[in-house]
Amino acid sequence: MAQDDEKSIDQLNEEADIAADYLEGLLDIADYEGDIEMGIRNNRPTIQIVADDDTDIKHLIGRNGEVVDALQQLTRLAVQQKTGERSHLIVDVDGFLKRKRQHLRDIALDAVDAVKESGEPYDLKPMNSFERKVVHDVVREEGLKSRSHGEEPHRYVTVYLRNKSEDSEDAEDFDQE
Repeated sequence: MAQDDEKSIDQLNEEADIAADYLEGLLDIADYEGDIEMGIRNNRPTIQIVADDDTDIKHLIGRNGEVVDALQQLTRLAVQQKTGERSHLIVDVDGFLKRKRQHLRDIALDAVDAVKESGEPYDLKPMNSFERKVVHDVVREEGLKSRSHGEEPHRYVTVYLRNKSEDSEDAEDFDQE
């Protein structure tokens, strides 16, 4: 399937079911209690792991979300193995990604304010593709432009004022991830 082709609701639900089964198995192996909630957001299957025990759930998030990221990658591989197609599913644990998005939004808005005040480009610290995408979206919403620079894992976003000639353009130069 081409990356531009949108998957049907049935395909997205199938991916969510496969992912939920896989994660339930992992939780059983790790002896963690947790409920799994499935949904579809922005044409992506989403899986939320919710637990009553704050101690266990923190272990599933990890430092700076490293465990959540690993769970997501493993789950995507499990779905791809069953369906034969790459999945863009999102795995979240106890609302971690929602909190992370808000934090990134705040960082992006601070950068926007700095650029508007100084008129100078503003470089952010290196970020992963998810983080950069959130920042690019916020910067675009605020009427400025942004661009990613560098090589992984040191790829970062620079926020710029929009040139007068760009005011009429809708195209943005950001990661398509």
